[in-house]
Amino acid sequence: QVQLEESGGGLVQAGGSLRLSCAASGRTFSSYAMAWFRQAPGKEREFLAGIIWSGGGTYYADSVKGRFTISRDNAKNMVYLQMNSLKPEDTAVYFCAGRLPPIRTRPSDYVNWGQGTQVTVSS
Repeated sequence: QVQLEESGGGLVQAGGSLRLSCAASGRTFSSYAMAWFRQAPGKEREFLAGIIWSGGGTYYADSVKGRFTISRDNAKNMVYLQMNSLKPEDTAVYFCAGRLPPIRTRPSDYVNWGQGTQVTVSS
């Protein structure tokens, strides 16, 4: 059984930073592509960033390129999303997801999901 668990969300002022973490367990993820998505109330789930577990190749949505950075720690089975220069419009529930490569941007392409972590950015 594949399990993903996000943490690190919270309330932050505009211009601030947060680092989200995603712990993967249940199987070996060395061959996986991992991604971060977010979903704001009344909106569709949005792809943010992806990383290939083995090799570390990354891909970002234009909306977060230059502000968000995805990384992974293979030894700890962890994936991170460093978020800088946060804006009120970044307020959403953030999810990590996994699939076999390549990185895809559609939520329907991912089978493994965490429960999400809330990020709220105040103005």
